[in-house]
Amino acid sequence: MSITKDIKYVGVNDHEIDLFEGQYIVPNGMAYNSYAVIDEKIAIMDSVDRRFTDEWFDNIDKTLGDRKPDYLVVQHMEPDHSSSIARFMENYPDAKLVSSALAFKMIKNFFGTDFSERKIVIKEGDKLNLGSHELSFVAAPMVHWPEVMMTYDIKDKVLFSADGFGKFGALDIEEDWACEARRYYIGIVGKYGQQVQALLKKAADLDIQKICPLHGPVLSENLEYYLNLYKIWSSYGIEEDGIVIAYTSVYGNTKQAVYKLAEILEANGQKVVVNDLARCDWAEAVEDAFRYGKLVLATTTYNGEIFPFMKQYIDHLTERNFSNRFVAFIENGSWAPQAARIMKCMLGECDNLTFAESGVKILSAIDETNIKELEALAEELCKPFDGKKAETECPTAKKKFVCKICGYVHEADELENDFKCPICKRGAEDFEEVKEETPKKKFVCKICGYVHEAAELEEDFKCPICKRGADDFEESK
Repeated sequence: MSITKDIKYVGVNDHEIDLFEGQYIVPNGMAYNSYAVIDEKIAIMDSVDRRFTDEWFDNIDKTLGDRKPDYLVVQHMEPDHSSSIARFMENYPDAKLVSSALAFKMIKNFFGTDFSERKIVIKEGDKLNLGSHELSFVAAPMVHWPEVMMTYDIKDKVLFSADGFGKFGALDIEEDWACEARRYYIGIVGKYGQQVQALLKKAADLDIQKICPLHGPVLSENLEYYLNLYKIWSSYGIEEDGIVIAYTSVYGNTKQAVYKLAEILEANGQKVVVNDLARCDWAEAVEDAFRYGKLVLATTTYNGEIFPFMKQYIDHLTERNFSNRFVAFIENGSWAPQAARIMKCMLGECDNLTFAESGVKILSAIDETNIKELEALAEELCKPFDGKKAETECPTAKKKFVCKICGYVHEADELENDFKCPICKRGAEDFEEVKEETPKKKFVCKICGYVHEAAELEEDFKCPICKRGADDFEESK
């Protein structure tokens, strides 16, 4: 495949893989992209997964003919792009290795050597001259690893974007770009929106005609479309109007409420996406929550907590900086419903969430009261929401008291003397207060974007990524 007259594709398709990074379902496989920039000198851009090293060498040799590579540029050290480095250096003994200082530390970790006699260390703004082509390097820390460097070919105006603008799926399968690119971005890069925003500012100063990512197709038309999606995703904006309902249901009663709500909403012209968290692709469900502006979470109280699939789902959302959304709750509990409160508190550290005033509390099975609650909730969900309103905070002021007999946890400002455990019927004397840990603050490194959590930042703290001191950190509000 020719990208330009002098830039050729030498990557591979992987149809053997079922789970990317051990967790993302990839029914259409993956592409591990590699490119050859052919000039007076030849640079190969990144390697491939080691299972395809020989196929990669075949592609390089067929493309170059009698010539051999002069450089291997390593933009990203994740093994799907770097695990063939040692074989490359062995196969092409005159080639040099080009990468960032941090990447060379990782290379030594992976291979036991950093190829010190054959390495070229580059940083932001450095250039590598190949003849008529000159490669300029753009630092992209935490997009999505700390060592990442992107590369801009000044002559052909091509941005080699590492994992940026990538997607799931092999290149010999035709499918919609946005769907799998969104799932890929939110799942893998989504936590690092601040760093992606910084990179987009750098990209705005470049005349980019083509984008060559390490996964997915080369982007060469309507680049503003792709750049705009990245602006929305990295700023946690709302891409489309719609309501996502994510639920778990043990015996079908919560599910019944969910589908009744969906029926009411659709009758009022709303787009509704329903995900059964016990059965769906969790990454698709996470993608939906970031794609649309409104989310309904429905689950049961389970072992004094919430159902495990819902707990995992909310963890996936908060890990990826879920924010700027309208969130509603449906809870179910036979004797001590707590699910709504627990879900709210799990989302309490998210930025700019608005919680619905209406709620639905099911006591085992759905009844006429619940139908009215669902109708009220639907009415609230049908109102416009632009992602900017945020009025409700997590109710964290109450203390927790645990029953020493059965383990039931009760929340209240204080435990009343005549309080009885709703499970084992023991009195207040058999309860003890659960002491909470000191809440941690988040401190972000202004240099590389690393986030550190602590009650306070110690004066001698050093960033584990870029080694800068505490004076280069600021508290994330």
